[in-house]
Amino acid sequence: MRRIRANAIAILTVAWILGTFYYLWQDNKPQSSPSSSASQTRGRGHGQKVVSGRLEIHRDDRTIPLIVTQPPRAEGQSQLLGGLDEKAYLAGKQLKPGDDPYRDHAFNLQESDRLGSERAIRDTRHYRCASLNYDADLPSTSIIITFHNEARSTLLRTIKSVLMRSPPSLIQEIILIDDFSSDPEDCQLLSQIPKVRCLRNGRREGLIRSRVRGANTASASILTFLDSHCEVNTDWLQPMIQRVKEDHTRVVSPIIDVISLDNFAYLAASADLRGGFDWSLHFKWEQIPIEQKMARSDPTQPIRTPVIAGGIFVMDKSWFNHLGQYDTHMDIWGGENFELSFRVWMCGGSLEILPCSRVGHVFRKRHPYDFPEGNALTYIKNTRRAAEVWMDEYKQYYYSARPSAQGKAFGSIADRLTLRRKLNCKPFRWYMENVYPELRYSTLTELIFKATFIPLWGSSAITNPNTGSLSLLLSPRYCYLALLCFSQNVCCATSPT
Repeated sequence: MRRIRANAIAILTVAWILGTFYYLWQDNKPQSSPSSSASQTRGRGHGQKVVSGRLEIHRDDRTIPLIVTQPPRAEGQSQLLGGLDEKAYLAGKQLKPGDDPYRDHAFNLQESDRLGSERAIRDTRHYRCASLNYDADLPSTSIIITFHNEARSTLLRTIKSVLMRSPPSLIQEIILIDDFSSDPEDCQLLSQIPKVRCLRNGRREGLIRSRVRGANTASASILTFLDSHCEVNTDWLQPMIQRVKEDHTRVVSPIIDVISLDNFAYLAASADLRGGFDWSLHFKWEQIPIEQKMARSDPTQPIRTPVIAGGIFVMDKSWFNHLGQYDTHMDIWGGENFELSFRVWMCGGSLEILPCSRVGHVFRKRHPYDFPEGNALTYIKNTRRAAEVWMDEYKQYYYSARPSAQGKAFGSIADRLTLRRKLNCKPFRWYMENVYPELRYSTLTELIFKATFIPLWGSSAITNPNTGSLSLLLSPRYCYLALLCFSQNVCCATSPT
């Protein structure tokens, strides 16, 4: 029996390695892209040329962008910023000598201030993205940015990157929602920039209710939600608006590049990732399943994702309203991305990540602001609301993975349950089977390997959250588990002698 298991493992390993090499070979082989809604044109020849402020190299039918755009020339600065005195705005909040540059914002404020409000960044897209064309009559969008005590240099750099790297016709307005920051002028002064509007909350509301306020105020038919510590990359907006224009039920997100919280270096993120989560409703980036990688003949194609990170996405305003906007009984931050993602998928929409749209984001290791009820309790409340409304019988696995959530108050969900019935949404079992079937396998692996190197006495059993049919027999000693799962949903665990 052990020899059969060993042979099965060896065969699966070899198949996986061969499949990976085949995928990489296909991706690197020159080929014409299949027809799509965004028609492609291809430059040919060798040598170099400069196109729209970007140095490009043509080599074997490939276009490799090296630099996105240069900062605007001096004569364009006054037109870009309108009546804003940029130097005075930034000088109003300078780091004092001896202060901890990480204290107030959880990133290196000194380095952010040193960079100023704009810089050239590398085009991190796949080379084929540069040859895509988009409709000339794309609708404009309202960009909604919420913030609480954001660093002025980071906030202004976010806004200027949008104005510098977006077609002016696509920017209807930039709506800033100041969530009761300590200094009202952080937002008010920025309203001198053309197309920028400033709304200030009279009390701390949090990301969720602030975004709803911004969406209700927006005048464009397309909503773009953006964090306040971002830098958008070249042609970031057109791919997302194109996809939403073609199907208003799509909710699309860019690939989110990393801006270092220490030195603000702009680092390219992998284009083979999608959003995922575990049963505790903890978001994570994960590799696209191998079968989806094998099926992708064009690296510019959208990536289906079970959930989005939630900080940056584009959505049709009427669809946002039809689906019930956000759950405004959630507080401050956290869990709203799961609630929105479940609702979109289960109520007739879809979620995509677009490889040809790139936005850099400062990922921080801690929250620089306070939660009225504490970070942990707020997150539990928000995720418990999502689980109770959308996860049906699967919510028991949320409580198993997060036992501290049991008994915690989460408020009334009657209005959200009524909304779900009104929208005639599918059950969570459909989501598990059609959108995120990989969750059960990743969950089983996590549960089993959490048992590695712990004392086990007598026989033990573990149940498959999806079938209820999985059992494990464990020897009465310290075990190192060697696992092989068969198609019959039976996993055999052995312990070395």
